[in-house]
Amino acid sequence: MKAVITCAGYASRLWPLTKDTPKPLLEVKGRPIIEHIIDKITEISEVDGIYVVTNEKFSNNFENWLQGKSFKVPIKILNDSTTSNDDRLGQVGDIQFVIEKENVNDDFLIVAGDNLFNFSLMPSFEAFKNNTNIVNPLWESKSFKAARESGSVVLNEDDNSFSEFMEKAPNPKSTLLSLGIYFFPKQKLELIKRYIDEKNNADKMGYFLTWLMQQEKVFGHVYLEKWFDIGWIEALEEARQKFGT
Repeated sequence: MKAVITCAGYASRLWPLTKDTPKPLLEVKGRPIIEHIIDKITEISEVDGIYVVTNEKFSNNFENWLQGKSFKVPIKILNDSTTSNDDRLGQVGDIQFVIEKENVNDDFLIVAGDNLFNFSLMPSFEAFKNNTNIVNPLWESKSFKAARESGSVVLNEDDNSFSEFMEKAPNPKSTLLSLGIYFFPKQKLELIKRYIDEKNNADKMGYFLTWLMQQEKVFGHVYLEKWFDIGWIEALEEARQKFGT
């Protein structure tokens, strides 16, 4: 299994903290966010390589960070060559960029670079192994306000497959939030290219999930432990206080 951490955004909502530093390299508990993510990913022994996809603006930041570091598996920095929000590939586009550039033909774990979470990915991985379908970890937020600001999911009770997915719905039916984490079997990676070839919106994985549900089943795995979406300064401060506790 290969993993990709998507880090090609420009994090304008965290300005000025992200003027010269990409969001995944901001520190929480004395370490860059991305290192906490790598710790979670490498709990899965099947992961034998990690790609960090970034952009032209921040590529040197990640290369400098990686120098002298030692992790359980090889890590490679990939520059998608974009320079601003105007020409960015989007999260879906960056994933396809990695697949094509590295000729990936393996199961794939995708983690957004602004995710921090107190739970282990192992239970989701076991669910993934058991059904060989796409698995999207979910967080029970218990907050309809949070659901209105994110992608919310209704699950089928019999098998935990998605019944509905709603991106920033004004009246969400569920407080289960879709996280920026996805397990893909290698035989399903071609769906990402098909989505892009059909000229769909490549900016966010939520748009892709809406399309994907029309093609096949998507499964969720629900977590109750704390998840942090580092999208704004207040969320970063909360993570600095509560991550790992």
